[in-house]
Amino acid sequence: MDGKAAPNGVATIEDRILRITGYYGYYPGYSSQKSVSRSSVIQCKPGGNCPSTHRGMTRQLSPLSVAEDSAAPILELQNRSPSGIYRHSRVERQSRSGEEGTQTHTESSNQEAEGQTRCQSCTSTFLKLIWRFLIILSVSSSWVGTTQFVKITYETFDCPFFMTWFSTNWNIMVFPIYYSGHLATAQEKQSPIKKFRECSRIFGEDGLTLKLFLKRTAPFSILWTLTNYLYLLALKKLTATDVSALFCCNKAFVFLLSWIVLKDRFMGARIVAAIMAITGIVMMAYADGFQGDSIIGVAYAVGSASTSALYKVLFKMFLGSANFGEAAHFVSTLGFFNLIFISVTPIILYFTKVEYWSPFSAVPWGYLCGVAGLWLAFNILVNVGVVLTYPILISIGTVLSVPGNAAVDLLKHKMIFSVVRLGATIIICIGFLLMLLPEEWDEITLRFINSLKEKKSEDHADDITDSSVHTRSRSRANGTVSIPLA
Repeated sequence: MDGKAAPNGVATIEDRILRITGYYGYYPGYSSQKSVSRSSVIQCKPGGNCPSTHRGMTRQLSPLSVAEDSAAPILELQNRSPSGIYRHSRVERQSRSGEEGTQTHTESSNQEAEGQTRCQSCTSTFLKLIWRFLIILSVSSSWVGTTQFVKITYETFDCPFFMTWFSTNWNIMVFPIYYSGHLATAQEKQSPIKKFRECSRIFGEDGLTLKLFLKRTAPFSILWTLTNYLYLLALKKLTATDVSALFCCNKAFVFLLSWIVLKDRFMGARIVAAIMAITGIVMMAYADGFQGDSIIGVAYAVGSASTSALYKVLFKMFLGSANFGEAAHFVSTLGFFNLIFISVTPIILYFTKVEYWSPFSAVPWGYLCGVAGLWLAFNILVNVGVVLTYPILISIGTVLSVPGNAAVDLLKHKMIFSVVRLGATIIICIGFLLMLLPEEWDEITLRFINSLKEKKSEDHADDITDSSVHTRSRSRANGTVSIPLA
């Protein structure tokens, strides 16, 4: 059996096993050659005659060569043994587990990063909401405080123009306060002169000149003084709640003047708001029967709102939009103009005894400084709020001064509001809120309604689909088969 050669060239069973196991040192006739070498080793005994030389016998009988010949197939078989395969598979498992662990660690780190990003976005949103709420509360509180301080000052000091002049002089500090904030927050700090020249561009490319100082500052300073003076005169005749409500009509007057002078877009909602403002004014004047101090106080308040609206429209026409630095520069310029050119007016009123006080120590400087400080804070907050937040927040803060003053009048001064005055106040506030609607409010509303309709139709279609699927499943469960008609 060993001497016969198989048809595929494999001579013995050992050759077949070696070929099947994949021994790398295998070649045809390997086992026969090995058997011949073994027989030659057996035949070469000590004392016998061997056909080979002594060197060949030494090579064949060398234990090292025999060990190498016998060890080669054994090592190869060990490498291909089940234990070797197990070690290889264990290494593969370890590498795969390592890759899976790395992938899991990457996914967990990505999830942690997403969680941190969401947490940071939520925190930033929350901080923005708090900041906006604080701006609204600060604007409303400063305006309510100014109005109430004026009412308290009137108890001992009845000089509205002097209070207006004294408070307007404090506007000089607006630009220094702005520059202090610039030094505290800006990375590239500029010198005061350079920053002043940069902010002077609101007057033109040449900056602030004497001609522009007189030409641009004079009309706005007069309007500023008239607005505040008429507001203080109205507070002598009416309650703080009524005056603050009537002053909110300036938003409607701004729209009417912008529509007429600046050719702004016509909006039906704002026309309705203007009509509501006028209705509230008439109702406020009618509260005491169009006579006495009430009608005069209403006229003062409406005049203050009108001059305020004219100031804003002219500012937009001649100076355009301004950033915080330019607005701070302009307000400080108004303070300088008031100090230089309008200081003569309270002196004239004093010597003509229109606004006379005696002795000089009787002037309530504490209340006057309180009025001026709160007025300055209101002006700064308005300019800061417009730049850092939305202008609508400043308007909301202004209209919230109405319920704020009402609460103070009710709790401190024990005011009793008539139904007509209360209705007029509510109508004016509603008209003011209508003024805050954006210009594209109708398109936004229509898109919102259409999106709601589409969502409702999609939900209805999903409900119909779900009900039909449920009906088919029930019919199949009951064994009912629907056959479509041809």
